[in-house]
Amino acid sequence: MRSTAHFLVSCIGCLLLVVCVSPVLAQQAAQRQTPSKQADDAQAGSVPQTETIPSPQPLQTPQPVNAPGFMDPAQVKILAQKIWVAEFRIHDLLKALHPEKWKISNIVRNSFNMTLENLNKSLDGLEGWRAQFEKRPDSIYFGFQTYAAINATLPRLDGVGRAASQFENPSLGAQYSQAGDQLFDLQQALQPYIAYLLRNPDQVLYAAQTNLAGCQNELGIALRGQGGPAKPLKNTFVEFHARRHRDRKPLDGRSTRDGNKKSESKTEKKTESDPQPQAQPH
Repeated sequence: MRSTAHFLVSCIGCLLLVVCVSPVLAQQAAQRQTPSKQADDAQAGSVPQTETIPSPQPLQTPQPVNAPGFMDPAQVKILAQKIWVAEFRIHDLLKALHPEKWKISNIVRNSFNMTLENLNKSLDGLEGWRAQFEKRPDSIYFGFQTYAAINATLPRLDGVGRAASQFENPSLGAQYSQAGDQLFDLQQALQPYIAYLLRNPDQVLYAAQTNLAGCQNELGIALRGQGGPAKPLKNTFVEFHARRHRDRKPLDGRSTRDGNKKSESKTEKKTESDPQPQAQPH
């Protein structure tokens, strides 16, 4: 009896515990599900945000400051502006010329006019390349073209200066010589920087070629002896089988006429060869 009573008391206690604890557990579960449900509803109702991809930035490699010929972009732009000042000075000197007053022959005058025209063209080309090089001071192409344009301008400037000193005024010729020396000095200042720009791609290309040659040698050593001996191939005779088309139509009227003539000639020969039948006596 006592064991039965104890068993009933324990069962009643367990039932009371379950009844008391179940509402608390249900409330906690509801609290846990409510934020997730709200988050799902908010995510379903809101517009999905697009991912913003930043624009690619140019690779900024560290510049070797101590390398020979190195100049930063600001120094290159200053050098380009000095070249523009030298061009402006040469244009001023060209305005001071008066070749129409010179007492020279027509041959000499024509030669000078051609040299003067070529000088103006070379100055225009120099200004075009210099302006682009000033905008892109790291361009090897524009830097080289600027250097080449100065190289084309200097001999023509020297020819005009010599003619101005001989036929116009010796002092004016000296000014032309001074302007040419200034432009030449700027060209010499530009040359180490162009060599610096050309050095990096040359080293990269040389390293790539060296690595490629090393890889080819390693691959050849690794594959040596793995391939089987070469197998000779048997000589084969190729036969061509062509079909004759008997029912081929003539291409034009000429071939038809030729065919008719041939058939007529064959008929005539056949009739000539056949003997005529002899008349039987009655």
